[in-house]
Amino acid sequence: MNALATTQLATAATEHRGLTMTLFGLFVLATLGITIWAGRQTNDAADFYAGGRGFTGFQNGLAISGDYMSAASFLGIAGAIALFGYDGFLYSIGFLVAWLVALLLVAEPLRNSGRYTMADVLAFRMRQRPVRTAAGISTIVVSIFYLLAQMVGAGSLVALLLGVSGDGAKRWTIVAVGALMVIYVAIGGMKGTTWVQIVKAVLLIAGTALMTVLVLAKFDFNVSHLLQAAADQAGKGSAFLEPGLKYGATGTSKLDFLSLGLALVLGTAGLPHILVRFYTVPTAKAARKSVLWAIGIIGGFYLMTLALGFGAAALVGPKTIKASNAAGNTAAPLLAENLGGGAGTTGGAILLAVISAVAFATILAVVAGLTLASSASFAHDLWANVIRKGKADEKEEVRSAKLAAIGIGAVAIVLSLFADKLNTAALVALAFAVAASANLPTLLYSLFWKRFNTTGAVSSVYAGLVSSVVLVFFSTVVSGGKNSLFPHSDFHWFPLENPGLVSIPIGFLAGWLGTVLAKEKADPAKAAELEVRSLTGLGAH
Repeated sequence: MNALATTQLATAATEHRGLTMTLFGLFVLATLGITIWAGRQTNDAADFYAGGRGFTGFQNGLAISGDYMSAASFLGIAGAIALFGYDGFLYSIGFLVAWLVALLLVAEPLRNSGRYTMADVLAFRMRQRPVRTAAGISTIVVSIFYLLAQMVGAGSLVALLLGVSGDGAKRWTIVAVGALMVIYVAIGGMKGTTWVQIVKAVLLIAGTALMTVLVLAKFDFNVSHLLQAAADQAGKGSAFLEPGLKYGATGTSKLDFLSLGLALVLGTAGLPHILVRFYTVPTAKAARKSVLWAIGIIGGFYLMTLALGFGAAALVGPKTIKASNAAGNTAAPLLAENLGGGAGTTGGAILLAVISAVAFATILAVVAGLTLASSASFAHDLWANVIRKGKADEKEEVRSAKLAAIGIGAVAIVLSLFADKLNTAALVALAFAVAASANLPTLLYSLFWKRFNTTGAVSSVYAGLVSSVVLVFFSTVVSGGKNSLFPHSDFHWFPLENPGLVSIPIGFLAGWLGTVLAKEKADPAKAAELEVRSLTGLGAH
């Protein structure tokens, strides 16, 4: 970070550190209260994993929005638009369009066919142990990469906004966030996590709407004037408002954009912490309603990121944003400070503190959802069905899920302490790529291909998982680039930053090959039962 820009933000936060800490503290206390209340309402496995299936479509739509709109959405997309204009907004489009895939292909069949985890659907007509093992490993890998991105972001954001510096402050912040997410999951289960996500979604939409109105007011609510001012301030002219500023310079960058787009659009329907949300409603109709509400809420949010991104470009300027953070992640906080009156003003510090608290709430809600999905998969799939071979009762299963939450939280904390220099956007993109490569092909084949068998399912998960991780390891994300994990080494041979263009087809191809080459035959009776259940809900839990 540029020293002057960092000092300005830190000074503004330090002058009103009491306000910032009070806002953080109020949110934490409120969500802990919700969690303890929800914990008292949690009596069995259905309560812990699925919130008793008692949430309405609207409530679940808000919770899905809270689960989906991560710090990467709030901070990252605003920064991408501020730096790259039109090309930055393509992230918003990709994240939103992805919900159409989830609505049309996944939401209703998953709610009808499964019980607690994604593996319930995959293993319905397969051999339980190999399929649940593969699905459980994939779920935990995706969740941990996503957790790393959120927790590293939390460390940087909170340390900066509380006006403290040094690696020690960031690490203590990471430990605190990790401890809170374990408490949310272990005590509140799905009920507690869902209500935390609902509160967070309301705060995020309200904060974003407030900033959007303030930005538009600066330009007399004339969007054309806002866009022109952003283009002028960026120094790129009309190119800032046209395609190609980031993705279009070379053939490789165009392929990288296609790869990223595939990962974003297809990855959402395979993200474990999103998939488990469909089990929290009582009917398939409510599942569809929750996705429609989520599309509306998320669509409105991403539309407002236009105002945040172009507003930051016009009022703060790309040079100042880059000086503060090369990736643009401080665009939204800098814009908030500017809208409140600028650096050193009371209004600027107050709005900066409010938006920072919203960002912190965003991180806490997302990490709680991720921890719940991964601990549920460990307990329900790996412990109860693989290790205990179906002999574990509900109390033992829930107890193992709570212990798994502590274990996964500890792993995420330790890894995050050593990952504070990693590119968080690359970690999020990897999570989406793994989900699209390993989870989605297997899920779609299971639901819609009667011939699909255990060998195909296991092949698809492992091929998608291994190929996506290996290709990222040998890309410029890890080595050979100035923003790489190892910038002074170069062992990359894969030209793209995101592996989706290659690993997603590998996942689908491996599932098909494994199925047609295997000697085992799919059970036609089970396939027919799954088809009827997925389409009608007959026999659904």
